[in-house]
Amino acid sequence: MSEDLSIFALISGASLLVQIVMGILLIASVVSWVMIFQRWFALNAQQRSMDAFEDEFWSGVDLRQLYTEVNASAGELRGYEHVFVAGFKEFNRLSEQSSADPGAILQGSQRAMRVALNREEEKMERHIPFLATVGSTSPYIGLFGTVWGIMNSFRSLANMSQATLATVAPGISEALVATAMGLFAAIPAVIGYNRFAARVEVLTKRLETFSDELTGILARAAHSAPTSSGGGGAATGITKRRSS
Repeated sequence: MSEDLSIFALISGASLLVQIVMGILLIASVVSWVMIFQRWFALNAQQRSMDAFEDEFWSGVDLRQLYTEVNASAGELRGYEHVFVAGFKEFNRLSEQSSADPGAILQGSQRAMRVALNREEEKMERHIPFLATVGSTSPYIGLFGTVWGIMNSFRSLANMSQATLATVAPGISEALVATAMGLFAAIPAVIGYNRFAARVEVLTKRLETFSDELTGILARAAHSAPTSSGGGGAATGITKRRSS
């Protein structure tokens, strides 16, 4: 009688420990795919939000009006919006203090924007370390299951008077399924990690560039208009010139 060497038969015929290893790899693969799709949609939404806000920011709208509109929106602040609101809010607050000099105002705005930028980077990098962990450890977990399965196969041969390929093949085949599942879990995770890490780096650099550009705009406003006790003088009617 010929042995049933289908994938499901090999999995069901494997030892308990090898089946546990396969289960862990299957769960890791499913979770990785969920996180891959989640990060894909999240980073796409982040990029669309940044593109839309960048077009509006450089359209010539007054910064105070833009700040009011962004604050009034019901959605969660993300990307450029988060950095802009954090920096401009601190700029307004410090500008209302008559004792604050332009240097202190700019330093406060830069600190607020840096904090907002770091938080945006943390949100964009969410779940990416998990993909790196799955990609780096899954092959070794699968290899452990394979080694254990092959050990059991050779141990069972010791009780046989005559060993043939037909008696060895099923045990080795079911052990190699663990390695295949490890690679199946690792390859998409590694590809997803490399892809998303590169996209996060690009989006982070865009946020840093925008922060520098906004700092330059606020610096011109802080030095061109003296702060007064009436408040908000330096933050009204700010002109924007984008460097080429």
